[in-house]
Amino acid sequence: MLGILGGMGPAASSEFLRRLIEQTPATCDQEHIPTVLWSDPTIPDRSLALRAGTNEPLEGLLRGIQGLKSAGCTHIVIPCNTAHFWYDQMSDQGVPILHIVESVAVQLNKQNVTGTIGIMGTQSTIEFGLYQTMLESRGWNCIVPSQYEMDVYVQPAIDYVKAGDTTSAQDILNIVIKNLIDRGADAVVLGCTELPLAITEEEMYGVPLVNSIDSLVKSTLEWYRNV
Repeated sequence: MLGILGGMGPAASSEFLRRLIEQTPATCDQEHIPTVLWSDPTIPDRSLALRAGTNEPLEGLLRGIQGLKSAGCTHIVIPCNTAHFWYDQMSDQGVPILHIVESVAVQLNKQNVTGTIGIMGTQSTIEFGLYQTMLESRGWNCIVPSQYEMDVYVQPAIDYVKAGDTTSAQDILNIVIKNLIDRGADAVVLGCTELPLAITEEEMYGVPLVNSIDSLVKSTLEWYRNV
């Protein structure tokens, strides 16, 4: 039984489940993955907590893991990048958790991406180096949006998606993606699960766009096959 610790935000969680179903090579109901979605949008904002130096979201994250365990889940995925700053504490709860950044690294390797990776995500994901730490340890060079771009484009775009306005989000995210490519990015990582809801025409940019929702879906399917 696969557990999805979600609600951060609700649209990203439901999109992960939709894409998981869509990408599962199933011909009937019984070939799909048994799944429980724990969607708790009351978990405090992860990015704000990190920037304030608190662990306020951890209680809700652990409560969700315990709820999924009680429902019989034997493996867990979390379609929220920023929540992975508490990965070690969550992993101590006795259920294997697939790391979302690891899933992105797998996809970068599968697409034979080398060189420089542009990283997009929440302020905390960028500021505290969630992606940079892992990817740079594996030989990639990472670049990130400027603080101006974070303040004026990226965070407002994430807020737009959470409010259901993906069109406005796409318009301003395009600016940042093109700027990262102009600065030498050989690929761009959409390291926030809200971003793939707005960026849908990935082939238009001329470099690979690796989004964290589809990467987590692909790694989940591989993980499930090997259980």
